[in-house]
Amino acid sequence: MATEREKEELYAMDISGVEWLSAPDSPAEERVEIAHLPGGAIAMRNSSDPDTVLRYTAAEWEAFVLGARDGEFDLKS
Repeated sequence: MATEREKEELYAMDISGVEWLSAPDSPAEERVEIAHLPGGAIAMRNSSDPDTVLRYTAAEWEAFVLGARDGEFDLKS
């Protein structure tokens, strides 16, 4: 779990020049975009609201990706 100091440093980081990536077939008006940050951290935003950016430490992102691969976020019908 990220410490408060790690999160503060992550959110204080200037990310104005990062390259935002998204799935190639996602609709341009509303897609999830991610950017790779120093130290393995990740920034994530919705293209329809580019000023709202969530930031994750490398450990948080790894836990999310592993959970997604394991089906933890699959919707139940």
